[in-house]
Amino acid sequence: MALITLRQLLDHAAEHSYAVPAFNINNMEQGLAILNAASEVDSPVIIQASRGARSYAGDIMLSHMVKALSEMHPEVPICMHQDHGNNEATCLSAIKYGFTSVMMDGSLLADMKTPSTYDYNVEITSKVTASAHYVGASVEGELGVLGSLETGEAGEEDGSGAEGKLDHDQLLTDPDQAVDFVSKTKVDALAIACGTSHGAYKFSRKPDGDILAMTVIEAIHNKLPGTHLVMHGSSSVPQYLQDLINENGGEMPQTYGVPVEEIERGIKSGVRKVNIDTDCRMAMTGQFRKIASEKPAEFDPRKFLVPAMQEMENLCKDRFERFGTSGNASKIKVRSMDEMAEEYARGNLDPLTEN
Repeated sequence: MALITLRQLLDHAAEHSYAVPAFNINNMEQGLAILNAASEVDSPVIIQASRGARSYAGDIMLSHMVKALSEMHPEVPICMHQDHGNNEATCLSAIKYGFTSVMMDGSLLADMKTPSTYDYNVEITSKVTASAHYVGASVEGELGVLGSLETGEAGEEDGSGAEGKLDHDQLLTDPDQAVDFVSKTKVDALAIACGTSHGAYKFSRKPDGDILAMTVIEAIHNKLPGTHLVMHGSSSVPQYLQDLINENGGEMPQTYGVPVEEIERGIKSGVRKVNIDTDCRMAMTGQFRKIASEKPAEFDPRKFLVPAMQEMENLCKDRFERFGTSGNASKIKVRSMDEMAEEYARGNLDPLTEN
């Protein structure tokens, strides 16, 4: 099956009330684990690469790897997504290399450290959206800065993360401003800030409404029922993976992620894309440590990677099933980017209208 754009995939998810996990990849093994899981449970999937991943693996390798995965599993609709683009060049070069969707993160300046102004965010995101839609690619924007409501600080992932203390208003997306932002930028999906953050160390305790503001998502969905919402920093940091790592020589302090049941709550209020990276890293690292601990003489990388892939595959299958994604791959009819470009040109894909 051809690659699918984010807009097509999230339109289908909205119509059938489910969300699609967006798994970050850096290498072949992660891609195989994700696609094997998706195929097994008949799920579409979003595979995304950060600027760090593009630097690590290279655009040509990533592009061909995703195309190879699509050939291996033609039954799985795959959206290839640029995560946290920092400027127009990053986003447009991703499209050049075959990405069907890009995120323009205008909540931060191009250094991905400094919070931007609202006007800057609107301007840069609008430019990227106009260029991407011209060729049929989808665009995700971000409003509000990802960071902890406990500490006022942002976690960093692959070079993206605000530095210094952030105030409460910066850490929560304003619902009224969200309406204005979507209206002006025409983004296909909106990443919102509600207290989640990158990395494993999101919360010092199981999160409640004081530090994970799911009510913000609900308020935005009430004002923008036709706009697809995105939860970033939504790894659940499972206890069993923390234990697996620490029982085999790791030293992860006790930490808490975003409970899956809270994500399920968000799905009922318009969340259609859920970003997951840390959980996948932990799944693979846990098995690396386990094999190294149990078989210290082992030196064949495959003996580490095969169980690591299986651990990650199990995690991915769980998220497909919990998010309601499973069973939907075979129901999706993929349209080409040329067809999508025509739809954008006709004005048929207004993000303020329920489609």
